[in-house]
Amino acid sequence: MAKSYFVADVHLGLTTCDPHERELRFARFLRELPADTENLFLLGDIWDFWYEYRDVVPKGYVRVLSALMELMDRGVNVYFFQGNHDVWTYHYFEELGMKRLEQPYMVFVGGKTLCLGHGDGLGPCPFGYRILRGIFHSSVLQWLFSLLHPYIAFSFGNGWSRGKRKKRLYPYQFKGADEALFKFADEYAREKTAAGMPIDYFIFGHYHADVRLALPSGGELIVLKDWLRSSPYACLDHENGELITVNQ
Repeated sequence: MAKSYFVADVHLGLTTCDPHERELRFARFLRELPADTENLFLLGDIWDFWYEYRDVVPKGYVRVLSALMELMDRGVNVYFFQGNHDVWTYHYFEELGMKRLEQPYMVFVGGKTLCLGHGDGLGPCPFGYRILRGIFHSSVLQWLFSLLHPYIAFSFGNGWSRGKRKKRLYPYQFKGADEALFKFADEYAREKTAAGMPIDYFIFGHYHADVRLALPSGGELIVLKDWLRSSPYACLDHENGELITVNQ
């Protein structure tokens, strides 16, 4: 028997709630994953702001990084997606042994076909957000940003994240069939089904909402809630193909 686990939006370092308690809670979750864990998928925004220079990475998070290393030493495959808060990961996580994936990523696990990602920028998103996302992903602008002293860069990045959090309503009310991610998943499912590759589960984060909805085109859309006040995750049992979601 084997299992795959999925988590998103831990936002390590965010000063909302208790950041120290959240890091301890997430590290404990990682260390308590059962012996039959085969895969761990980190679906983005594990860090609230992450920017790594060629020879410098953010300080802290030793407990989490140590727990991830212990998992990989056990033989667990650890995969990660860049979120919109930790998009500036370049080589460090790969050097530790993790594998970076690009959304939307399809994988066949436990007899089920999954489509995974962070969820940002998928579907008919507002033009302004697409411009902002393009800026974040621009290699030229990333290089220019890396010329800033780390003190300035992290002051700006953490300040931007705090300001964004204050403006966003919590908890977010997922709009169901009107949501961009739902529209993306439904259309993508239709395309893949027509090509003979039906998708059983779409699993994303980003929206900070607890969502599990059947798609008209088949399969299910799962959006995992954030870790600010709870410890949500999804688990796929490879033996029976059942996917459970936990929000506790």
